[in-house]
Amino acid sequence: MGAGKTTVGQEVARRLGLPFLDSDAELESRTGVTIAEHFAEGEQRFRRLEEQLIADEVLHHPPAVFALGGGAVVSETTRRVLRHAFTVLLDVDVADAWERVGGGDDRPLAQSEQRFRELYAARASLYEEVADAVATDADGVVLELGGVVVEEGALGRLGQLVPGDGPAALVTEPRVAGLHGETARAALGNRLAEEHELPGGEQAKQVGAVEALWRALRIRREGTVVALGGGALTDAAGFAASTYLRGVDWASVPSTLTGQVDAGIGGKTGIDIAEGKNLVGAFHWPARTIVDPSLLATLPETVRADGMAEVVKTGLLAGEALWELPDAGFVRRCAAFKTALCLRDPHDDGVRIQLNLGHTFAHALEAASGYGLRHGEAVSLGLLAALRLSGLDTAPVEETLAPKPVRVDRELAWEALRRDKKSGRLVLLERPGEAVVTEVPERDVRAALDALIAG
Repeated sequence: MGAGKTTVGQEVARRLGLPFLDSDAELESRTGVTIAEHFAEGEQRFRRLEEQLIADEVLHHPPAVFALGGGAVVSETTRRVLRHAFTVLLDVDVADAWERVGGGDDRPLAQSEQRFRELYAARASLYEEVADAVATDADGVVLELGGVVVEEGALGRLGQLVPGDGPAALVTEPRVAGLHGETARAALGNRLAEEHELPGGEQAKQVGAVEALWRALRIRREGTVVALGGGALTDAAGFAASTYLRGVDWASVPSTLTGQVDAGIGGKTGIDIAEGKNLVGAFHWPARTIVDPSLLATLPETVRADGMAEVVKTGLLAGEALWELPDAGFVRRCAAFKTALCLRDPHDDGVRIQLNLGHTFAHALEAASGYGLRHGEAVSLGLLAALRLSGLDTAPVEETLAPKPVRVDRELAWEALRRDKKSGRLVLLERPGEAVVTEVPERDVRAALDALIAG
């Protein structure tokens, strides 16, 4: 009681696009009797009704976010039923919980602080028994559900955080190996069976580089590929894992800001071919995504700037000025936002499209530059165009990212944009926090693109 299950559960349900149920409210609705009145007739009778409700909802109804009453786990039947659900313990200090609910007329078991504390102590081991994960807020619940760990110093705990106990194949890139390879190797310890390097940047995503990795891998089906590096590295190593031995587990360990808030999360893997970027790939959700914000301290400023474009994008989509938070704060919030969208739309054929905010313009500018333009710089300009077409304040982009018009061939950019833009529709914002996919007159799109190009 008082852990905030209803408040957090409603927010998690909103993010995942699922129904929300509260066991107490549902029981009152079905029976027409309040919880207090049920208790007046005897707690044992109430627990039997609660057991039946929980079993019915968990075993026989479509997925939902379900907040259980604080005493539900006392029932052995309910504890067995919860093996069929992903169960999160919403952790709270007993003093905080009592302050929220103590003495309330509608909580029969919260009339005495001593009794409340006794119940807390008695139930603690049962909560731990049924919990698949522990969280303190909605972000934490979503991250746990997606298998995403955001933790300072997480790189030093790879051995514990990479699921299973089978051998690990560490795949990294030259610069990252020099900076963080020793820590990763020490953390994996006896689990480290082999180590491989892919080239830096987009060269990692060339067919030849991935073929060389396939040929070098020696792990069996019980092994795990551990991909430590930037977004290109996790794309390539994740794709290799999705296809090697018809698919082995992998862990994504993004080392760049772009990777930690976007590219390393969600299970989209891919490589490039001559006909275009990311045209060959697979959806292969990592067994664990391990995000260590302390790695950002080693980033060159240009690489950090690229990542900040994705932070601003996520903040605009979430309707929060995430870019104003400290590094660890905005990394966690961005990671939770993307994780929720990817859980809701794992194969990128629905609401996940909103992550393309600004990217249609960005891809056109990149193509027109012969891919000499940095991706973050292109995204910054793309976000500027998206805000202008949305009729919204451009200050978050201009003040945080300070994009400048670039010199590229206007016609090449326009042709690239027309190829990239699906059915004449763009991702824009009704307002910060509310994305829409909408048709925009071609002349307005062309004008917005031209405004991004110098000369």
